[in-house]
Amino acid sequence: MSDDAAARGEVLIVTGMSGAGRTTVANALEDHGWYVVDNLPPQMLRPLLELAGRIDGQLPRVAAVVDVRGGDLFADLPSTAHQLREANNLRIVFLDASDEVLVRRFEQVRRPHPLQADGTLLDGIREERRQLQAIRERADVTIDTSTLNIHQLARRTADLFEDDDAPRHRTTILSFGFKYGLPADADLVADMRFLPNPFWQDDLRHLTGESEEVSNFVLEQEGAAEFLDAYVAAVTPVIEGYQRENKSHSTIAVGCTGGKHRSVAMALALGSLLRDIPGLQVRVRHRDLGRE
Repeated sequence: MSDDAAARGEVLIVTGMSGAGRTTVANALEDHGWYVVDNLPPQMLRPLLELAGRIDGQLPRVAAVVDVRGGDLFADLPSTAHQLREANNLRIVFLDASDEVLVRRFEQVRRPHPLQADGTLLDGIREERRQLQAIRERADVTIDTSTLNIHQLARRTADLFEDDDAPRHRTTILSFGFKYGLPADADLVADMRFLPNPFWQDDLRHLTGESEEVSNFVLEQEGAAEFLDAYVAAVTPVIEGYQRENKSHSTIAVGCTGGKHRSVAMALALGSLLRDIPGLQVRVRHRDLGRE
């Protein structure tokens, strides 16, 4: 592959049997930073890649879902993919499953096969296999999803196509004030109102938990260090479970009365400790900082 091709980034064509999990794979790729285009006619692949090459690497990883929904246009996919391989870091992933599993999946969602027409589900599946044979032979990766659930398929996709340095889970630690209400999107909530409130210290009232003075005051209180150690120990297996279950993001809400002092200081301290968990990306935000 040329340097120019490498500079263009990665290109992935996702194709395969209807009902084999293309949507799950597309969603998993998107969760891991790929720019995903669904139901793209093969003839649009070249313009898409040319566009990606003109916007200074803003689309370094492009995935296009291409399948028989494109009708007669789909027939051009094998030749188009062959031509594009010469100038792009292009791979093809083909999703497959047994006829029995595909029939069961279509029956569960009560939808016809796109190639079924007036025939049976099996008629449509067999016609699709015939149309896909050429591109299947050119696939770089073939995944049989017959025995995989959606979580296992998403994990398999991440293992194959995520960046080596990409986080497996992202968590937002959000400080907030209880008097303004609980964050609606919180997965876990920690209450810092067990600690003395710096608001009642004249020299600290005008400051926030981002300041060294308030942070030291909060973290030196009895129970603060013990809470952090215990909470990190409790949260770590939860984060690891999220990673195994392909939950890509979580929010840990850390609250105090007004969201200005204790919750801010403890959210920052918690974020520093959680960053040691492998595969975890942590960001700290303060919802109510600045409110009167």
